Amino acid sequence: MRNFKQKNWGWRNIAESKPVLIILGFFILFFAWNVLGFWNKMRETSKNKEMTEDRITILREQKEKLSLDIDSLKTDEGKEKIFRENYGLAREGEDVIVVMEDKNLSKNPAPDSSSGFFSFLKSLFK
Repeated sequence: MRNFKQKNWGWRNIAESKPVLIILGFFILFFAWNVLGFWNKMRETSKNKEMTEDRITILREQKEKLSLDIDSLKTDEGKEKIFRENYGLAREGEDVIVVMEDKNLSKNPAPDSSSGFFSFLKSLFK
């Protein structure tokens, strides 16, 4: 009877054989690898979603600001403000003062007198 049971190739014997277990192990590794790849894609998608939501928030704020600017341009005070700021226009009887930088000062900055010991030595040998 024992010989009969050993020679009987039932489903249990086939499922527990080494080649079938190796093939099943490869399938498990293959699916685990794909699940990890899918998880990484989900994480990247989540980051992209957050960035897009932040961008949408910024764009909505810009839209509100532009809508307020458009509404202010519909009034005479708003138009006058824009003309004064952007074009330097003035009303009759007002004077406009234009402040300009001195180009000589910005090109050659004054040397620091408190630069340190090495600047002191350098000034001695000049």
